[in-house]
Amino acid sequence: MPESPDVLALVTDQPLDRAVVEDFVTTRRDGAVVTFEGVIRDHDHGAAVSALDYQAHPDAAAFLATVCAEIAAESGLRVAAVHRIGHLVVGDVALLAAVAAPHRADAFAACARLVDLIKERVPIWKRQHLDDGVSEWVGLD
Repeated sequence: MPESPDVLALVTDQPLDRAVVEDFVTTRRDGAVVTFEGVIRDHDHGAAVSALDYQAHPDAAAFLATVCAEIAAESGLRVAAVHRIGHLVVGDVALLAAVAAPHRADAFAACARLVDLIKERVPIWKRQHLDDGVSEWVGLD
């Protein structure tokens, strides 16, 4: 997929930087910046979680770029999404997604759609480690 000046999409094993993502989407015309942070929590469906391991398909970054470009084309806004892979512990940020717009309603709607499409279409999988020593893949039905 060709690069777009309105899209930042990255899959990385490095800690995520909220300022970089927000700076990318924000322009002088924007009055609203909506940022979503997907944070590793300490539980899932009643089980205590200690960590998650994220693994990505080799083309995951291309899928992420496609999703971001789709939202940018639909909304006419700048869009950014960065997904972390590797071993993450409770409190770490796994996903940063951001959209900026002149008005808040447009930014909220575009960011919500962006996160939904990332979860639906981008081939990144997680294995969660539970406090009792069990580990399991999440969402592999």
